[in-house]
Amino acid sequence: MTVRRLLAVTVAAVAAAGLLAGCGEDKNWAKNCATAGNQVIECEPADRPQVTGVTGELLDGAAYDLASDAGKVVVVNFWGSWCPPCRAEADDLEKTYQATKAKEVAFIGVNNRDDRDSAVNFERGRVTYPSMFDPDAKLAIKFDPTQATTPGTLILDRQGRIAVAIRRATTLAELQPLVERVAAEALPTAPPATQKRTEGGA
Repeated sequence: MTVRRLLAVTVAAVAAAGLLAGCGEDKNWAKNCATAGNQVIECEPADRPQVTGVTGELLDGAAYDLASDAGKVVVVNFWGSWCPPCRAEADDLEKTYQATKAKEVAFIGVNNRDDRDSAVNFERGRVTYPSMFDPDAKLAIKFDPTQATTPGTLILDRQGRIAVAIRRATTLAELQPLVERVAAEALPTAPPATQKRTEGGA
């Protein structure tokens, strides 16, 4: 191997290591949050990662931009028609949505690794809130680099930060109090000095 090629390989390796280190830091955002043994992660405001820049296509073909729900609490549910636990939790998600939407709470589903017809048929008669179509499971990473479970649910606070992450199916009895707790939080009078960002951020 020539000196020039060796130098190029070394530079590339160093750059790759830097990128991996950066990803590792993002993926460890929950280390300062309270992790319960039941796969629920709750973060204090100072430790919540910001989610921005998430856009996609809804199952009905319309466009969706997370920014359109700015100022609301946003509940994000990751699901697939192929997933039995998703079927089990669907009614509870819809009931929570109906119980909290008057408190400026929005729900958005993220349908992943699925085909559109199966997803539409699954939703029909189960939920009334929209879902984005994510057949390649790319949108989940934009919301949260650590999101690797289906089903899974995130609760974003009114500033677009991840307040709660549930790494399994949820229930009305569990989800509604968590959503209401985040919805009841007072907005700060000034933005925090620093905010963490997920890969979907600017």
